[in-house]
Amino acid sequence: MSDHITEIVIFTFLFLLVSGMGFVAARWRRPTDMAHLDEWGLGGRSFGGWITWFLVGGDLYTAYTFVAVPALIFGAGAAGFFAVPYTVIIYPLFFLILIRLWSVSHRHGFVTPADFVRSRFDSPTLALVVAITGIVATMPYIALQLIGIEAVLKTMGVTGESAFARHLPIIIAFAILAAYTYQSGLRAPALIAFVKDTLIYIVILVAVLWLPYKLGGWGAIFDAADAKFQASPAPGDGILLNANNQVQYFTLALGSALALFLYPHSITGVLASKNRDVIKRNMSALPAYSFLLGLIALLGYMAIAAGVKPLPGATAGSVDNNTVVPLLFDQQFPSWFTGIAFAAIGIGALVPAAIMSIAAANLFTRNIYKEYLRKDATHAQEASVAKITSLVVKIGAVACIVFLDPQFSIDLQLIGGVIILQTAPAVVVGLYTRWLHRGALIAGWAAGMALGFWMLWQIPNAATGRAHFGGSAFPLSEFGFDTKKTIYVGFVAVIVNFLVAAVVTLALRAIKTPEGTDHTAPDDYFADEGDPRIEKHRDDTTVDTISST
Repeated sequence: MSDHITEIVIFTFLFLLVSGMGFVAARWRRPTDMAHLDEWGLGGRSFGGWITWFLVGGDLYTAYTFVAVPALIFGAGAAGFFAVPYTVIIYPLFFLILIRLWSVSHRHGFVTPADFVRSRFDSPTLALVVAITGIVATMPYIALQLIGIEAVLKTMGVTGESAFARHLPIIIAFAILAAYTYQSGLRAPALIAFVKDTLIYIVILVAVLWLPYKLGGWGAIFDAADAKFQASPAPGDGILLNANNQVQYFTLALGSALALFLYPHSITGVLASKNRDVIKRNMSALPAYSFLLGLIALLGYMAIAAGVKPLPGATAGSVDNNTVVPLLFDQQFPSWFTGIAFAAIGIGALVPAAIMSIAAANLFTRNIYKEYLRKDATHAQEASVAKITSLVVKIGAVACIVFLDPQFSIDLQLIGGVIILQTAPAVVVGLYTRWLHRGALIAGWAAGMALGFWMLWQIPNAATGRAHFGGSAFPLSEFGFDTKKTIYVGFVAVIVNFLVAAVVTLALRAIKTPEGTDHTAPDDYFADEGDPRIEKHRDDTTVDTISST
């Protein structure tokens, strides 16, 4: 640790700086009253283009992305680049979907996607299913943000012998995060996102200009990566895709793209914007992050060329590939800039972790607490429950890291993508049509979940030797095909989900099962800022808040 004093000092200074900003954020943009979910959980629904761009970008591109994507490319090569095309195709896919969700949500005061499903399909049960799915899928995602911080701390030598001593810095960091999120709500990560993204852009631009110069140029970097994978016995690695991993590559890219904006924290950032034009501009500008991600991914090949050796993993004989980027920075940059780079990764974990915990808290408060435990809860009581729930969610995330093998947490995140995809028929299709029956949507969700978990159960983890839940690449030979190809589990599960929902819809219609009442109207999906119905809702919210206070 003594060799990293400069890095530790700069890391600590920047961490404390953004923590102070998190507490000050409670007074940023003069909230009407923080005792309301619209203010605490959605920042007053008033964020403009720049804030939304930094908030959504900081929400989607996490520390885990900055650490894990290069680590995957370090270990497997071209297959790890799936993250680049999926962040390219996602924005056209969701351009039209999200503006409809924004309109109907602002028209009716929805805070979560489950609120929309509840009103659209007149089904508390379906809303509960969507809410629980969102919370379960989000928990390991929050835990994974700690992986990025932990990789940095391990590289700086800030670790201990016992499990408690090893995780103490992370526990302290998340305690501070929990405190300013409790006080400032969504305003805290929105304000910190400016610092986080600025640091990330500086670090990555310096890295892609400076590191190739030091390592002999891009030709030498790709030659080193090619030589490593040529010597590897693994059939799926290499600097180019081969016949065995192409199906997995495109299904994983497409499935991940569909899943990304179904996560509650993604939708929270979108609903916090003030009008439809902000969404449109951001869906057009956010691909700039994809360019950044492409540059970040290449750090994996640079680490190979630099001869980086990952630090030991949690179990004897294993290695922690998540440390390759911190080690690359530590070896190639001067200490002061390495400290800035480590702070960028660490702060990059705090922003999404804060938004995710707020989104999970909103789901519990609106779709479980208010729906089933206290129907007459006031806005102030909702805000209070959401704040407490956000603390519980963070404690759960820390517990995942302390008590579970970190590798298992990574596998849980892969499972999270499969899980959240099963809400696509209700949320995405539901924004355009109510043709699917509410009972059929529940049946499709159950079928998709069952198939998805069965497929995940069949996948071993070659690195850890665990027999189940070892990844999301399912061998097609298990379906009877004579091939070595694999396919993304979530892609298959959501197709089955759609098929079951369609068939059961026809069956329920044939026996004339009640479909409930649609509480939304067609023109709700086109409402925008200035619409009297939206402004009336905002006025009512203000009056209710004052009354509650």
